[in-house]
Amino acid sequence: MQTILGSGGVIGTELAKNLPQFTSRIRLVSRHPIKVNQSDEILSADLLNKEQVMKAVAGSAVVYLTAGLPYNKRIWQTQWPVIMNHVIESCIIHDAKLVFFDNVYAYGRVDGWMTEETPLNPSSQKGEVRKTLDEMIMKEIRTPNSLATSEGAAEFHAHNTALSFVNVLVFQKSRKGKKAQWLINDNVKHSLTYTPDAGKATAILGNTESAYGQVWHLPTDKNALTGKEFIESVAKEFGIAPRSMVLPRWLLQIVGLFNGIIKESIEMSYQNAGDYLFDSSKFEQAFNFKPMPYRSGIQETVKSMT
Repeated sequence: MQTILGSGGVIGTELAKNLPQFTSRIRLVSRHPIKVNQSDEILSADLLNKEQVMKAVAGSAVVYLTAGLPYNKRIWQTQWPVIMNHVIESCIIHDAKLVFFDNVYAYGRVDGWMTEETPLNPSSQKGEVRKTLDEMIMKEIRTPNSLATSEGAAEFHAHNTALSFVNVLVFQKSRKGKKAQWLINDNVKHSLTYTPDAGKATAILGNTESAYGQVWHLPTDKNALTGKEFIESVAKEFGIAPRSMVLPRWLLQIVGLFNGIIKESIEMSYQNAGDYLFDSSKFEQAFNFKPMPYRSGIQETVKSMT
């Protein structure tokens, strides 16, 4: 049995699509789980409830933690450590391998490329929470015969990422003939992970014995585009002239007075102020994997919207 905790999100869904290559027994766990494959087992559980997590993990050979929480630092600070404790303890008790799907917030602002060796130096309160989680799982990774692995991804792009900033501000606005928008600075390069690649890579790592006890960056095209280049590529696929505007930090602060999600995103604006470069060469070389090129991913996304 391979179990996905937090199966209702983008990565959980993409992972579930790819797991049948490795197993016929897949358990999807969330508050309101929905089957992805016909043979999936579904189980409703609250990851804040230790007994329910124990039940969800029981009988699992591999457990994937792909859950997400509301984008609120207070919720992250109080709930994420509890969830991670429950999951790690459950995996230890039930002798299950653990794959943790992470982001890069714990790195903070990085000059140059983010790699698996980049030190944890968060620049935000949400980054501090992610650092705590990373330290919790790294404690397990560093133990002899580790049965845990951690993987990271950049921000997302693809047809199924409804809440990603490029979907909301670029694809959706371009589709409606409105000006596309970019955050802070559209003249710097910004890495984006194509979510179908992330789901496929997560399934590969969970089913590769030698991958455990390590940190992995998931496959992401190294030929990062600037905001302008990304918007121009999207406009080209929609067959429209590129029109855009940049949303500066001061404007986000004003909008944040009325919009909770925007308010919560302001502390992460450093990710858009300078080059945001994500290196996945370790995974690409180990598994001979070629990430989806940006322009091909943009074509697929636009195709799904027209």
